[in-house]
Amino acid sequence: MKGILRVAAGVMLIGGAFPALAAQARPQLMAMTCAALDQAVTSQPAGPVLLPSYPALNGQPAPILALRGVAFTYDNALASIALFACGKAESARRIADALVFATQHDPEYQDGRLRNAYAAGPVGLPSMKLPGYWSVERNAWNQDAYQVSSATGNQAWAALALLEAFRQSGEASYLEATRKVLHWSQKHTYDDQSPAGFSGGYYGYFSQQVQQSWKSTEHNVDLAAAWSALDAVAPDAGSAQQARIARQFVSSQWDAGEGRFLIGTGADGQTSDRVRSGLDAQIWPLIALQDPPKDWRRVFSFIDRAHRAGDGYGFNRDPDGLWTEGTAQAAAVAQLNGLSDKARPLWGVLLDQQASEGWLFATPAPRISTGLAIGPDSITNDFFYYHLPHLGATAWAAIAATGVNPFTGSMEAD
Repeated sequence: MKGILRVAAGVMLIGGAFPALAAQARPQLMAMTCAALDQAVTSQPAGPVLLPSYPALNGQPAPILALRGVAFTYDNALASIALFACGKAESARRIADALVFATQHDPEYQDGRLRNAYAAGPVGLPSMKLPGYWSVERNAWNQDAYQVSSATGNQAWAALALLEAFRQSGEASYLEATRKVLHWSQKHTYDDQSPAGFSGGYYGYFSQQVQQSWKSTEHNVDLAAAWSALDAVAPDAGSAQQARIARQFVSSQWDAGEGRFLIGTGADGQTSDRVRSGLDAQIWPLIALQDPPKDWRRVFSFIDRAHRAGDGYGFNRDPDGLWTEGTAQAAAVAQLNGLSDKARPLWGVLLDQQASEGWLFATPAPRISTGLAIGPDSITNDFFYYHLPHLGATAWAAIAATGVNPFTGSMEAD
């Protein structure tokens, strides 16, 4: 409750009564989050590294055992992109180098796929370390099935980070790793059932993984952007074709009547889910896809009706709390679309999510729901965000504040 009250008070001052403070909030947010990300990398021994998605707060590890020391691939891809935007290229490359290493040294697969998460910390031979923890109750080593799985969207985001590292450095290993990851997705997740597109990836433990046959609008947005970015730096008809397939799926999920994107299909890969909504799937197409139709900008009206949570935004439709990461995404998308008046009030909202040492909480609420299940063995919609310092939220805030487009590497026009 204390965090929620701080947010409300901060927005009233920063976003409303004092425009001068609103102007200061964005550079303050940028400086704070960039410093936090850079310090997280430089505090580690030299070499490739992955950052914990839920770092310790005031020396205390995350209270949820399954999240301790876990480096989610998506969060680290964001952090690398953010660090380049922050002007911290050396730190950014250390994370990108870890992703390159992961494509070459999986402990169980040799096909170039990436896991959804790894053990946080320095990366090195003989292979990547997978996340897990010792269960006293079971007297056994525990691994989370989702964390060791390979979701399509996470492959795409890793590719986006690797391509930014290639653009910044010209180092061929980043391009080679990008191709490995995207070709794995092409080979293993393409589904030609109408609407053709890319399915959710694979879930489960080694030798027991099952294919996720649903198709996500967000995943296809990610792949369309990643294949387009690859085609931009290394033009190839095959890359352009993969980008078109993913983009066509996204377009098929546009509901012109409601002015919003459907979240994707169910398990049959064909029937669209018309009930649920995800904030990222609504707004990412506006900056991820080249020359998006102007009509798509109507999603701003939709998210203001369906995703508002106080002065920010929540993950799902009729949200039960503010989602810091998504609020930063909304700020980034609005700013990159020239809607600075829409982005401006959000800088103060984000600044009020401070945990400590420049990190942002994933949410000011104790816990918020996404309305989604983690995996096919979930018996409820058990994908939650918690009131914990979060790498993804901090990285998205840095991305938004710097004005970089994380899908293309381009900067906000002056």
